[in-house]
Amino acid sequence: LVVWMAINIFIFVWFYFLYDLGDRFFYTRHLLGSALAWARAPAAVLNFNCLLILLPVCRNLLSLVRGSFVCCGRTMRKQLDKNISFHKLVAYMIGLMTAVHIIAHLLNVEWYYNSWHGEYDALSMALSRLNDSGNTTYLNPIRSTTTTPNLLVFTTIAGITGVIITLALILMITSSMEVIRRSYFEVFWFTHHLFIVFFAGLVIHGAGRIVRSQTNANPPYNITFCKDHIEDWGKKKMCPVPQFAGGFPQTWMWVIGPMVLYVCERLLRFIRYIQAVKYRKIVIRPSKVLELQLVKNGFKMDVGQYVFLNCPAISQLEWHPFTMTSAPEEDFFSVHIRSVGDWTQKLISIVEQMGVDGPFGTASEDVFDYEVAMLVGAGIGVTPFASILKSIWYKFKDSNPELRTRKIYFYWLCRETHAFEWFADLLQVLEREMEDRGMGDFLTYKLYLTGWDQSHATHVMVHADADTDVVTGLKQKTNYGRPNWDKEFEQVCQENPTSVVGTFLCGPVVLATVLSKKCVKYTDVDPRKTKFYFNKENF
Repeated sequence: LVVWMAINIFIFVWFYFLYDLGDRFFYTRHLLGSALAWARAPAAVLNFNCLLILLPVCRNLLSLVRGSFVCCGRTMRKQLDKNISFHKLVAYMIGLMTAVHIIAHLLNVEWYYNSWHGEYDALSMALSRLNDSGNTTYLNPIRSTTTTPNLLVFTTIAGITGVIITLALILMITSSMEVIRRSYFEVFWFTHHLFIVFFAGLVIHGAGRIVRSQTNANPPYNITFCKDHIEDWGKKKMCPVPQFAGGFPQTWMWVIGPMVLYVCERLLRFIRYIQAVKYRKIVIRPSKVLELQLVKNGFKMDVGQYVFLNCPAISQLEWHPFTMTSAPEEDFFSVHIRSVGDWTQKLISIVEQMGVDGPFGTASEDVFDYEVAMLVGAGIGVTPFASILKSIWYKFKDSNPELRTRKIYFYWLCRETHAFEWFADLLQVLEREMEDRGMGDFLTYKLYLTGWDQSHATHVMVHADADTDVVTGLKQKTNYGRPNWDKEFEQVCQENPTSVVGTFLCGPVVLATVLSKKCVKYTDVDPRKTKFYFNKENF
């Protein structure tokens, strides 16, 4: 973020002073004042951020880069897990710079108009009325008394494309608000594809060449003398008639690379989409959870990765991300889908057709890089950890020597008892496997039920002395309420006094804020003692 912000500031300052101090813009500044620099500097920052905006959503590129950074530190790879957050920040910067750019240009149009009509000094009037036989070396784009500011905006290339890309940007940003994205995902999905209109308009926008600079401003042209002697223009050698030209459009040079990468990204996704996907098993789990076990030729995955699913019977264009719950060692890949919206409800009813795009890398891929891992799942957010725990079971079964992880703490928070049922069988298998191998301490798991009624509480009290939990059938009893995270982190510190602990979350933002603060709080300043690194799933 520091590097990104520093580059933005540098570009803004550089181009601001270029237009505010440059000799070839002297006469342009005389017409427009400081609004010239305030229009052009944001435009340069816009070019830079439009270069960046597509890169964080090139998921195949990020997965490739993540794989290339295996030899580097985990800190470098962790930055890739914040791709959506960075995408949003870049979008906010584009929105801010667009607003400044528009306001400055609205002022410029007004001042162009007033200069043409002689409302300022004689120099402004003379500059506005400059002309030649080809009408190509003028300064003021208003060329007749009938041209109004509104007409200039809605009849020129720069004006029309500016209006179009501004409307597209407003629709994209407003439809990206969390309340709309969660409640009306289709609105977000469709309006976000206005980025095609945005980039097309952006590339064309500069072709209007509204802002013009003097082409004969170099010596022997003497601006200091000539600006005060309009009557000598064209008569004295040092004062030829000023000639102006619009700058060469540069935006396309900034965005062509990312646009090509994004097109390649979409082509790769399309190729994956048309590859056949076969069903191995379809199971309706309790709490309206659909488990799909799928097979696709050449499909390879890693723990914690996710795929995008498309069901043409519901929508040809909608793709939704789901974390895979299978392990890389299995000959299929699976997802668990909870019914939480229109699309998932329809999917549970229609499972005959489906497209798959992925897999894509996430933070959970790094879990085996830590000696100790804390896995925290909330509700259906347990899915990436299902994949991890399955993979651990296979690694132990195969006595995999590359397994570095020696301790896992697993926490699962759910509002209702039925949600535990589909996952409990995996935990039971792991319980038995660890006991048989004499590694009962390898996996510590705690399940938290955050919602219950009086009848359930009575049932639990009656069976309080049972060897297994009444909800899950596991030896580890279910906890009621929410975890005391200070107590949990203190326990991890005590049991692992010299370890680097990776804390992984797939859950809500509120819980992410709490856990990230706890990781900072309980990381010891002594590099030889316990350190916590927070990682969150981002789709």
